[in-house]
Amino acid sequence: MPILLNPPRNNWHSKDCIIKTLYSLCLLIFLSCISVSTYAVNVIVHSSVSESVLTTSQLRRIYTMRLTQWMDGQRITVYVLPRHHLLHLQFSKERLEMYPYQLDRIWNKLTYSGLGVAPITIMSPEALVEAVRTTPGAIGYVEKLKDEKGFYVIEVKG
Repeated sequence: MPILLNPPRNNWHSKDCIIKTLYSLCLLIFLSCISVSTYAVNVIVHSSVSESVLTTSQLRRIYTMRLTQWMDGQRITVYVLPRHHLLHLQFSKERLEMYPYQLDRIWNKLTYSGLGVAPITIMSPEALVEAVRTTPGAIGYVEKLKDEKGFYVIEVKG
């Protein structure tokens, strides 16, 4: 029986190392894609609105019905899609940095306490765009823009 000077290494160590490296690489790629990607949801306002930039905080105040007038004194009319619509979910998470159920709670509290009203729910993205287009002071959101007559995309900064 020969004596081995260098016994074979256990392959589990090297397999674990490879798996951990691949996992780390995938995680790094995923995180870099998130930080580079742009928002899928655009915030739109009626052409009569003078603001061209909002902060995330201001947008959140508008959609939680705490900010009810634009800087020029014009009344803000808020339009949303139904609570389970994919675009509404994206908008809530990406732009407002809130979950839709949190918005629902705020709107229900306002409505049932008599202190305010909930936003106007529109059934389709096309109808929401048309509502913003025809209502002075209106705000809404959309995924893709076909034509920008009567409204414009407003920039939202963190």
